[in-house]
Parts: sequence; structure tokens; C-alpha cells
Amino acid sequence: MKLKLVILITFIGSTLFAQPQQRSYTIHTVGFYNLENLFDTIRDERIYDEEWTPKGNRSWDGKKYQQKLENLSRAISEIGTDEHTNMPTILGVSEVENRGVLEDLVNMPKLKNAAYGIVHYDSPDRRGIDVALLYQTKYFKPTSSKNIPLYIYDKSDARYKDSNNGKGKRIYTRDQLLVTGLLDGEEMHFIVNHWPSRSGGEKKSSPNREAAAALNKKIIDSLYKINPDAKVFTMGDLNDGPYNKSVKDVLDAKGKKEEVKKGGVFNPMYQLYKDGHGTIAYRDAWDIFDQIIFTEPLLQKDYSSYRYWKAGIFNKPFLIQKSGQYKGYPLRNQLSGEPGFSDHFPVYIYLIKERK
Repeated sequence: MKLKLVILITFIGSTLFAQPQQRSYTIHTVGFYNLENLFDTIRDERIYDEEWTPKGNRSWDGKKYQQKLENLSRAISEIGTDEHTNMPTILGVSEVENRGVLEDLVNMPKLKNAAYGIVHYDSPDRRGIDVALLYQTKYFKPTSSKNIPLYIYDKSDARYKDSNNGKGKRIYTRDQLLVTGLLDGEEMHFIVNHWPSRSGGEKKSSPNREAAAALNKKIIDSLYKINPDAKVFTMGDLNDGPYNKSVKDVLDAKGKKEEVKKGGVFNPMYQLYKDGHGTIAYRDAWDIFDQIIFTEPLLQKDYSSYRYWKAGIFNKPFLIQKSGQYKGYPLRNQLSGEPGFSDHFPVYIYLIKERK
């Protein structure tokens, strides 16, 4: 969105000042980050976490765990700071083992002053990885939250074809987390996602992500039904790009603002993809699996309440592999067990509101 004023780009706290009209704008950063296997070192018999233990093939010990936390806390503390001195007010995260690792993360020195609150539920994912929402308690006050299960089934294995009333074997994946709350007194809704993977191939697994998109749309539509002006953000690692059927057709996320109708949603990541940017790389091809999509009221031009300003991908040099086969890729955890940052770059958007 191009503001009809000249931005001075001067920030103090969480305020953006603009000239020449001397208008000032409060600004908040909303982000999402796949933390790539943020596991503690303790064996949990309920999930498949053996490799993330001292006896596992990554020799995942306390020293490596602490380094992973330091890496992630550095990245999070700097997301969005090109235009804003404060770290994200709202941050959706994925690939976390439990609430304990989140508590360790938000208490790291670089994040502690933000006083992040945590909304987390254990999901039925067999690997034990969950989604969660972190929020600065100074600005955001949750009023409700719930984890909404995604039911998908696999009929390909004849042994389970009659299971679940003939639906087949259930594929246990991440729930979708819905958090409603007040951002500086203004109601907003955040859905945090980690849609089913491309295991078995993109085409074969696509129906699973389409089911995730259908559930996502159902949640958004239900919020719109309650309030036609609902400000809803759906964010996450969707394991699909902005152009894939799940996002473009099922969720019906538009890539151009002028195409978004009342009751619709806008995907600012589409233009970033068209411009050649990416959050994840595979075989030297970049894609944007990490996305923040939001409802039409956030596009309106009345800045008396929070509106969308612009979006970005946080890909600073320290997050990038400097050498070797994967030079230029996100600096992820190494197979040797050496902790990196993540195999995904974080994404973020800015919200602004005119100060009175």
C-alpha cells in the first residue's frame, strides 16, 4: 500500500512519524517464523524425537540446544527492524516441540525485554511439532484461543480402508491455532498454521493441503459472519506457494489489492513471489511457503484504526549459508547436529494507525 504522504522514516518506540503533514502513526510488526525443529534434549516417549536427544544421531545436547535458542532469539529480535525499532508485536511460530522450549526461547536475553506471552497447544502430529503464537503482553491481550483439528485420511493402505467409517487411516498433522485478542484495544484474530507436508510428492499430497485451506477458509468465514469488518490474519508454513491451488483457489487469496472483494482475503506474498523472492530453497529453486494473509478490512484507507502498510521477508546475511553446496540458502540445522537458524526465512507485515 502506498501511503499518500512522505515518510520521514524516524522511529521512536513503536511510533512512525511522517512529514510534511506532521501526522504520526503507531506501527506494529506481525511476523511468522518456522523455527525448524526447536526440540529440547529430553526424550518424550509419546513422539518421534529420538534424534533430538544426546543419544540420537544429531547428539543433541544442552550446548547445542542453547546455541539454537541464541540463534533464533537473535533473528526474532531483528525481524522488521528496518522500518521499526521494536521486535514483532505478534509472532506466529511452527516446528516447536512443546511449551517448555517456547518459555526457554522468550526468556533469552535478546527477547526478555519484550515480555512475550505464549499461546500453545499440543497437537497430534506424530513428530511432536506444534504451532504457537507469541505476543508482546504490553500491546496485545488475548481474549480467547482454541486449537482446531484438521481431519484428513489416507485410503491408499488397504489395511486401513475401512477405518474411521470407511474414510481410511487418519493422517495426524498440526492443528490450526486461533487466537482472538485486543491489539491496543482493537479486536483482531490470528490463525497460525503448519499445513501438511509434500511427503510423497507435491501432486499426491496436494489434497491434504487443500483440506487445510478449506478448514482455514471455514474459520475465516465464520469470523466474517460474526463481524463483516473482522480483522483476521492467517499465517504459517503452508507447504505451498501463493500460486498453488490450496492458497489461490480454495482459500481464494488474491494477490492484487484491487481484486479483493468484501469478505475476501489478500495475500501480499504473491507479489514478493512474482518479484523473485523466496523463503525456502530446494534444488536451487526458491518458493514462498511462509505467508501472512489477511482480510479485506485491513486494506481500507481510513487509518483511524490499524491497517496494512507493507510486507517483507527477513533474510539478513547472518541467516544465509556462506559456503558449500547450499551457499545462499537459509542457514539451517546441519545433519551433524550443529545448530543453525532455520531452513525458512521469517516473513512479516507492518500495521499502522494514525495517532490522534
